[in-house]
Amino acid sequence: MIARELVVIPSFAREVEEGLSRTPKSLPSKLFYDGPGSVLFEEITRLPEYYLTRTELEILRTRADEIALAAGPNIAVVELGAGTATKTTTILRAFAGKQIRTSYFPVDISPSALDDAKIHITMQCPTVRVRPVVADFSEGFGFLRDIPGRKLVLYLGSSIGNFDPENAVSMLSEVRKQLSQGDSLLLGTDLIKPSAILIPAYDDARGITAQFNRNILRRLNRELGTGFYVNAFRHVACWNAVRSRMEMHLQSQCRQTVSLGILGSKVNFSGGERIHTENSYKYTTDTVNKMLASAGFSLDETWFDHRKWFALNLARVSAAAKIADDSACG
Repeated sequence: MIARELVVIPSFAREVEEGLSRTPKSLPSKLFYDGPGSVLFEEITRLPEYYLTRTELEILRTRADEIALAAGPNIAVVELGAGTATKTTTILRAFAGKQIRTSYFPVDISPSALDDAKIHITMQCPTVRVRPVVADFSEGFGFLRDIPGRKLVLYLGSSIGNFDPENAVSMLSEVRKQLSQGDSLLLGTDLIKPSAILIPAYDDARGITAQFNRNILRRLNRELGTGFYVNAFRHVACWNAVRSRMEMHLQSQCRQTVSLGILGSKVNFSGGERIHTENSYKYTTDTVNKMLASAGFSLDETWFDHRKWFALNLARVSAAAKIADDSACG
């Protein structure tokens, strides 16, 4: 008898199949961040058009001591979607200067990015203990309960903007449920600004963002055995003023049929048809406040860059929301 090789289907495979079966088609943005994708994103953060990273870094550099003081002493720093943690050294130094021992828990779906984060932080902040956590947020935030003591959860880079408004509230609510009184959240939010600034940030002149977007198809080819001809899809970035969000798409350049590999199905594309790969919502201070309140947080303080393009928002677990939760549990 000839033994058959066991085919292991990745956990995201069904999401891919379902997304490509919809109209309009879509793919989950979490698939961007494999090894090559994480490297490309780091390159994007250094592009002249991509203002987000350097603008947020300006706030961290000028306000880190204030943030650390407001968050309070004896606190563990947990960063959701940490990537390689290139911005985080500034705030970790501020905490390290105010407490005897600082523990940092970078959390990301990419093990390679976390490896880089640990090396980077260990070199830049040798007194900080780095404890990486590999996690897929779609599976919940139970890992927060395993981190002892008071916590400051960082969610930087306006990553919350990748979620639709209802899902953003749901995601923040799930984070809040794993926190206790005395814990807090530092949330990065990109603010609304002219499309002439926004669009180049997601469609740079060198085409790095286009490579990043198309890398999602390369990953599917590699991990699912799909048959995407990557160059048959064009990167498209546009500003949706009605929904207050930047959108990224992959547009089919021709009519084509693509095999979905180990999933055993196919998907048809018409010429010009798009796959929606990412949203990046832009906020006002009012919409940020409402989002946090709906998720069970109370906004405590907000810091801006000098142009008010970006905001870092310190929010605490709402006592009223916590009481409501306790009552609901009986």
